[in-house]
Amino acid sequence: MSTEEKQIEKQLKLVKQAMVDSLSDTSISKLLPGNKNLLGSGKMLRSRLTLFLGNANGIQEAVLVNAAAAVDIIHGASLLHDDVIDGGILRRGAPTFWKKYGVNGAILLGDLLMFKALSLLTSVDRADLLQELIDRTGEVCRSEVEQELILRGAPGTWAECEQVARFKTGSLFAFAAVAGAAQEPGQVQALREAGYILGTAYQLADDVLDASGNEAVSGKTLGTDNDRGKTTAITATKNAPPNPADYIYSLLETSTAQLAPWPTTQSAWIEFLNVTMKPVLSKHLTAG
Repeated sequence: MSTEEKQIEKQLKLVKQAMVDSLSDTSISKLLPGNKNLLGSGKMLRSRLTLFLGNANGIQEAVLVNAAAAVDIIHGASLLHDDVIDGGILRRGAPTFWKKYGVNGAILLGDLLMFKALSLLTSVDRADLLQELIDRTGEVCRSEVEQELILRGAPGTWAECEQVARFKTGSLFAFAAVAGAAQEPGQVQALREAGYILGTAYQLADDVLDASGNEAVSGKTLGTDNDRGKTTAITATKNAPPNPADYIYSLLETSTAQLAPWPTTQSAWIEFLNVTMKPVLSKHLTAG
């Protein structure tokens, strides 16, 4: 493990503590120890991305920790809602929250987490990041609504599938990337776009996992996309690339190219891809 990776592992402990502390003023905090799949127990890809980039760009650690905690809390909230909508019963190798506490509890906790995440960014004097998280979370919600109310029940086109992936999953990766950006002309915009592309790749790979993966290995309920008639990388065959896996990996190259003007930032991006993202995508695309 490199020096940079060791630093990130130490910082992830701070991120996880910040996530837990965000609920310390509520009685809900007592539920956390018994629900290890709720906060800070996943792959934390978005947090890791923020830390890789932010450390390379010399961003203050307190900003990185709170931004990383905020985006992973928002992600956790979205999973609470997704499991209810999809009827998922397994998440990170444990029963989903709604199976233990009911649909109402899962929805209400998800709502609470979203606002707790936003509050984390009010304490680090970064109004720009607060606005960024509000905007990107709004895109996630919009995409989920469109997928459920407009596209569901039809296979959809590949373009529609990519559009869903870009905003449903890419938006939070876009925030994670922006949170680690240096204040250099054009870098915020470039990292935002790179994040969108990266999140698109991840969601397309997750579509493949849902259709052909192994629940025991993945640790979550699979097969719900097809059961609910969602537009995914599996169903959207119209104008689809000949080899979706090759296309997904090509998106990683496209995301990297966005950062060519900033070699230090691009190097951190490449390291994140090699150390964290590519192994995850490989598991998703070869699971079975």
